[in-house]
Amino acid sequence: MELTELERDALTELVNMGVGRAATHLSRMVFDQVLLSVPSIEIVSHGDAARFLEQRERNGLVAVEQTFRGAFDGRALLIFPETNSLELARIVLGGDLTLEEIVDLEQDALAEIGNIILNGCLVVIANILKNELDISLPSVRRGGGMEVLREVQGTEDELVLFLHIDFAMQDHSIRGYIALLMGLSSLEALKLLIRAFIERIDAGIPHGPQPG
Repeated sequence: MELTELERDALTELVNMGVGRAATHLSRMVFDQVLLSVPSIEIVSHGDAARFLEQRERNGLVAVEQTFRGAFDGRALLIFPETNSLELARIVLGGDLTLEEIVDLEQDALAEIGNIILNGCLVVIANILKNELDISLPSVRRGGGMEVLREVQGTEDELVLFLHIDFAMQDHSIRGYIALLMGLSSLEALKLLIRAFIERIDAGIPHGPQPG
Protein backbone atom coordinates (compact mmCIF):
# COMPACT_ATOMS: atom_id res chain seq x y z
CA MET A 1 0.00 0.00 0.00
CA GLU A 2 1.32 3.41 -0.98
CA LEU A 3 0.51 6.93 0.16
CA THR A 4 0.36 9.74 -2.37
CA GLU A 5 2.80 12.60 -1.85
CA LEU A 6 -0.06 14.75 -0.50
CA GLU A 7 -1.18 12.02 1.91
CA ARG A 8 2.40 11.49 3.08
CA ASP A 9 2.83 15.24 3.68
CA ALA A 10 -0.45 15.37 5.63
CA LEU A 11 0.50 12.38 7.78
CA THR A 12 3.97 13.87 8.44
CA GLU A 13 2.28 17.09 9.57
CA LEU A 14 -0.04 15.15 11.90
CA VAL A 15 2.81 13.13 13.38
CA ASN A 16 4.91 16.25 13.94
CA MET A 17 1.98 17.86 15.74
CA GLY A 18 1.75 14.75 17.92
CA VAL A 19 5.44 14.64 18.79
CA GLY A 20 5.33 18.40 19.38
CA ARG A 21 2.74 17.82 22.07
CA ALA A 22 4.87 15.00 23.50
CA ALA A 23 7.92 17.28 23.52
CA THR A 24 6.00 19.82 25.60
CA HIS A 25 5.14 17.17 28.20
CA LEU A 26 8.70 15.84 28.29
CA SER A 27 10.08 19.36 28.67
CA ARG A 28 7.94 19.83 31.78
CA MET A 29 9.12 16.49 33.16
CA VAL A 30 12.87 17.08 32.71
CA PHE A 31 12.87 20.88 33.24
CA ASP A 32 14.68 21.35 29.94
CA GLN A 33 13.64 22.11 26.39
CA VAL A 34 12.99 18.95 24.39
CA LEU A 35 12.77 19.09 20.62
CA LEU A 36 11.22 16.20 18.73
CA SER A 37 10.73 16.02 15.00
CA VAL A 38 9.85 13.37 12.43
CA PRO A 39 11.64 14.16 9.17
CA SER A 40 10.52 11.13 7.15
CA ILE A 41 7.80 8.50 6.91
CA GLU A 42 7.88 5.22 5.01
CA ILE A 43 5.60 2.21 4.66
CA VAL A 44 7.72 -0.94 4.56
CA SER A 45 7.43 -4.65 5.23
CA HIS A 46 8.21 -6.23 8.59
CA GLY A 47 11.39 -7.73 7.19
CA ASP A 48 12.63 -4.51 5.59
CA ALA A 49 12.07 -2.52 8.80
CA ALA A 50 13.86 -5.15 10.90
CA ARG A 51 16.79 -5.36 8.47
CA PHE A 52 17.15 -1.57 8.42
CA LEU A 53 17.28 -1.45 12.22
CA GLU A 54 19.78 -4.29 12.46
CA GLN A 55 22.06 -2.71 9.86
CA ARG A 56 21.92 0.75 11.44
CA GLU A 57 21.87 -0.20 15.14
CA ARG A 58 24.31 -3.07 15.60
CA ASN A 59 24.54 -2.86 19.41
CA GLY A 60 20.93 -3.73 20.19
CA LEU A 61 17.68 -1.84 20.67
CA VAL A 62 15.21 -0.92 23.37
CA ALA A 63 11.55 -0.67 22.36
CA VAL A 64 8.49 0.56 24.23
CA GLU A 65 5.30 -0.97 22.80
CA GLN A 66 1.64 0.00 23.14
CA THR A 67 -1.32 -1.45 21.27
CA PHE A 68 -4.10 0.79 19.98
CA ARG A 69 -7.65 0.11 18.82
CA GLY A 70 -10.16 2.31 17.06
CA ALA A 71 -10.99 3.07 13.42
CA PHE A 72 -7.51 1.68 12.78
CA ASP A 73 -5.78 -0.89 15.00
CA GLY A 74 -2.19 -1.88 15.53
CA ARG A 75 0.92 -1.71 17.66
CA ALA A 76 3.04 1.39 18.27
CA LEU A 77 6.71 1.10 19.17
CA LEU A 78 9.18 3.77 20.24
CA ILE A 79 12.64 2.38 19.48
CA PHE A 80 16.03 3.63 20.68
CA PRO A 81 19.56 2.27 20.40
CA GLU A 82 20.29 0.39 23.63
CA THR A 83 23.40 2.52 24.15
CA ASN A 84 21.09 5.52 24.71
CA SER A 85 18.75 3.86 27.18
CA LEU A 86 20.64 4.65 30.39
CA GLU A 87 21.23 8.21 29.24
CA LEU A 88 17.51 8.67 28.61
CA ALA A 89 16.67 7.17 31.99
CA ARG A 90 19.18 9.47 33.70
CA ILE A 91 17.64 12.53 32.01
CA VAL A 92 14.14 11.61 33.12
CA LEU A 93 15.06 10.49 36.63
CA GLY A 94 17.31 13.45 37.39
CA GLY A 95 20.96 13.75 38.29
CA ASP A 96 20.83 12.93 42.00
CA LEU A 97 20.58 9.15 41.68
CA THR A 98 23.45 6.69 41.69
CA LEU A 99 24.15 4.56 38.62
CA GLU A 100 22.81 1.52 40.50
CA GLU A 101 19.54 3.34 41.25
CA ILE A 102 19.23 4.47 37.63
CA VAL A 103 19.75 0.90 36.40
CA ASP A 104 17.04 -0.32 38.81
CA LEU A 105 14.57 2.33 37.58
CA GLU A 106 15.58 2.34 33.92
CA GLN A 107 12.73 0.17 32.64
CA ASP A 108 10.06 2.27 34.37
CA ALA A 109 11.65 5.50 33.08
CA LEU A 110 11.77 4.20 29.50
CA ALA A 111 8.14 3.03 29.72
CA GLU A 112 7.14 6.53 30.84
CA ILE A 113 9.04 8.18 27.96
CA GLY A 114 7.42 5.79 25.50
CA ASN A 115 3.99 6.38 26.97
CA ILE A 116 4.36 10.15 26.64
CA ILE A 117 5.68 10.11 23.07
CA LEU A 118 3.45 7.35 21.67
CA ASN A 119 0.31 8.66 23.38
CA GLY A 120 1.11 12.20 22.24
CA CYS A 121 1.43 10.98 18.68
CA LEU A 122 -1.56 8.67 18.58
CA VAL A 123 -4.01 10.88 20.48
CA VAL A 124 -3.31 13.97 18.36
CA ILE A 125 -3.54 12.01 15.11
CA ALA A 126 -6.82 10.37 16.19
CA ASN A 127 -8.33 13.66 17.41
CA ILE A 128 -7.55 15.56 14.22
CA LEU A 129 -8.83 12.66 12.13
CA LYS A 130 -12.07 12.80 14.16
CA ASN A 131 -11.57 9.46 15.86
CA GLU A 132 -10.69 7.97 19.23
CA LEU A 133 -8.20 5.27 20.10
CA ASP A 134 -8.04 2.92 23.08
CA ILE A 135 -4.33 2.70 23.98
CA SER A 136 -2.79 0.02 26.22
CA LEU A 137 -0.23 0.45 28.97
CA PRO A 138 3.39 0.37 27.76
CA SER A 139 5.73 -2.62 27.86
CA VAL A 140 9.50 -2.61 27.29
CA ARG A 141 11.55 -5.14 25.35
CA ARG A 142 15.15 -5.42 24.15
CA GLY A 143 16.88 -7.14 21.26
CA GLY A 144 17.69 -6.73 17.60
CA GLY A 145 15.35 -5.51 14.89
CA MET A 146 13.71 -8.92 14.46
CA GLU A 147 13.02 -9.20 18.21
CA VAL A 148 11.55 -5.75 18.78
CA LEU A 149 9.41 -5.92 15.63
CA ARG A 150 8.37 -9.51 16.24
CA GLU A 151 5.20 -10.72 14.58
CA VAL A 152 2.44 -11.91 16.87
CA GLN A 153 -0.31 -14.41 16.12
CA GLY A 154 -2.82 -13.07 13.62
CA THR A 155 -0.62 -10.23 12.31
CA GLU A 156 0.82 -11.89 9.21
CA ASP A 157 -0.40 -9.05 6.95
CA GLU A 158 1.16 -6.30 9.08
CA LEU A 159 3.06 -3.53 7.38
CA VAL A 160 5.20 -1.01 9.22
CA LEU A 161 4.61 2.73 9.09
CA PHE A 162 8.19 3.64 9.92
CA LEU A 163 9.04 7.08 11.27
CA HIS A 164 12.53 8.39 11.92
CA ILE A 165 12.54 10.65 14.99
CA ASP A 166 15.12 13.22 16.09
CA PHE A 167 15.21 13.67 19.87
CA ALA A 168 17.25 16.68 21.02
CA MET A 169 17.83 18.33 24.37
CA GLN A 170 20.53 20.61 25.68
CA ASP A 171 23.80 18.63 25.54
CA HIS A 172 21.96 15.55 24.23
CA SER A 173 21.08 14.39 20.73
CA ILE A 174 19.49 10.96 20.42
CA ARG A 175 18.06 9.35 17.33
CA GLY A 176 15.15 7.00 17.49
CA TYR A 177 12.28 5.53 15.56
CA ILE A 178 8.53 5.19 15.84
CA ALA A 179 7.05 2.12 14.19
CA LEU A 180 3.31 1.78 13.75
CA LEU A 181 2.55 -1.84 12.87
CA MET A 182 -0.83 -2.22 11.21
CA GLY A 183 -2.63 -4.71 9.04
CA LEU A 184 -3.55 -3.76 5.50
CA SER A 185 -7.20 -3.06 6.37
CA SER A 186 -6.16 -0.68 9.17
CA LEU A 187 -3.72 1.13 6.88
CA GLU A 188 -6.47 1.49 4.30
CA ALA A 189 -8.78 2.91 6.99
CA LEU A 190 -6.06 5.36 8.04
CA LYS A 191 -5.53 6.38 4.41
CA LEU A 192 -9.25 7.16 4.06
CA LEU A 193 -9.20 9.28 7.24
CA ILE A 194 -6.16 11.18 5.97
CA ARG A 195 -7.94 11.80 2.66
CA ALA A 196 -10.97 13.18 4.53
CA PHE A 197 -8.62 15.42 6.57
CA ILE A 198 -7.08 16.78 3.36
CA GLU A 199 -10.55 17.46 1.94
CA ARG A 200 -11.51 19.40 5.08
CA ILE A 201 -8.35 21.49 4.77
CA ASP A 202 -9.10 22.13 1.09
CA ALA A 203 -12.61 23.23 2.07
CA GLY A 204 -11.18 25.65 4.64
CA ILE A 205 -12.56 23.77 7.66
CA PRO A 206 -10.17 24.25 10.61
CA HIS A 207 -9.15 21.16 12.54
CA GLY A 208 -8.92 23.22 15.73
CA PRO A 209 -6.31 23.42 18.49
CA GLN A 210 -5.41 20.33 20.45
CA PRO A 211 -5.47 20.32 24.25
CA GLY A 212 -2.05 20.34 25.94
